[in-house]
Amino acid sequence: MKEKIELMARGTVTSPKGFLAGAAGAAVKYKGRLDLGILYSEMPAMSAAVFTGNRIKAAPILISMKHQELGKARAVVVNSGCANACTGDKGIMDAEEMAEATAFKLGIERREVLVASTGVIGVQMPVDRIKAAIPRIKLSRNGGHRLARAIMTTDTHPKEIALRVTDDTGRYVIGGIAKGSGMIHPNMATLLSFLSTDAMVSPEFLRKALKTAVDMSFNMITIDGDTSTNDMVSIIANGEAGNISVNERNGRVFQAALNQVCKYLARSIAGDGEGATKLIEVEVIGARNITDARKAARTIAGSALIKTAIHGNDPNWGRIVAALGRSGAHFEEQRLDVSLQGTQVLKQGNPVPFVKENLSRKLKTNKVYIQLDLNVAGGEATGWGCDLSQEYVTINSDYTT
Repeated sequence: MKEKIELMARGTVTSPKGFLAGAAGAAVKYKGRLDLGILYSEMPAMSAAVFTGNRIKAAPILISMKHQELGKARAVVVNSGCANACTGDKGIMDAEEMAEATAFKLGIERREVLVASTGVIGVQMPVDRIKAAIPRIKLSRNGGHRLARAIMTTDTHPKEIALRVTDDTGRYVIGGIAKGSGMIHPNMATLLSFLSTDAMVSPEFLRKALKTAVDMSFNMITIDGDTSTNDMVSIIANGEAGNISVNERNGRVFQAALNQVCKYLARSIAGDGEGATKLIEVEVIGARNITDARKAARTIAGSALIKTAIHGNDPNWGRIVAALGRSGAHFEEQRLDVSLQGTQVLKQGNPVPFVKENLSRKLKTNKVYIQLDLNVAGGEATGWGCDLSQEYVTINSDYTT
């Protein structure tokens, strides 16, 4: 059978068979907006998840980590507008009540429900309003689109995708949604992403595949250098496509498709950074290993000096090599090649003359590409960020007031 990975029109997290979703307004922070949603697998499923690396973990993260130990989650309940982080014992009880109310609505066990929240830290959850809204959530096959909107905070648009995969195991779909605009930095960021597939995936391979995909996507984006208390990426696999089990031996195409889904969502987050006007893509090749390549790409994408230069269309490439020099990646200056927006500015450690005005004009676009060849070995990685604008300062200077 010919292998194929196809983008589905208006694909979302409910595009795979057997998944329903929906959203409602619970007035968590604002009245009149979608801010509470549920993703649900109609049949028992396997699950995997990756959680924030921040030592301070929000109550929903702690509850989800406990429930995920079984690897058999069927549902996610998520709210925006309140992070339920640093809220003490009351926050833990509120997260548990969210799981309990969702389990009751769906007729499943509480331990099969993961809980996620996003919003302001240190604010108690209006759990009574949430519990009252959960029964009002109408689940449907197209509900993924409403769920994608319900999880937004400072995002300017929903982020969703689905791919149809054909390989030796048969045909199945991988879908996903995500949110995130600020407090974004490698090691997971203030982001939530919920993934689904109707493939039957072995638990061990599902965990490994998710970690691999997250490492090369969500852990390679940066907006402002801050890692949140609420970061979470989960995947539910229900086997409804009727395929033989995807596992370590035959999972190459599944991994490639999952990587593609996660990279798309990660790029969407980076391009939608708070106040952002440009997506920055940093490609590093020729590194000693993948670890060095990732260090270099993340450091460059996260540099405030580079972000501001890109915002002002300033081809100040010296900031790129300066960031590389502090990244911890191994390289020799005399072998380094650097290009900015397709224009080579450094070759084997020597500056390459260019017309500054011309390159500045090339930077006046919504996507900027930075390429570095360390010419050491074969390690490579790509990272994503965005420019830093006055609007970012405006958004974050009055976030709670």
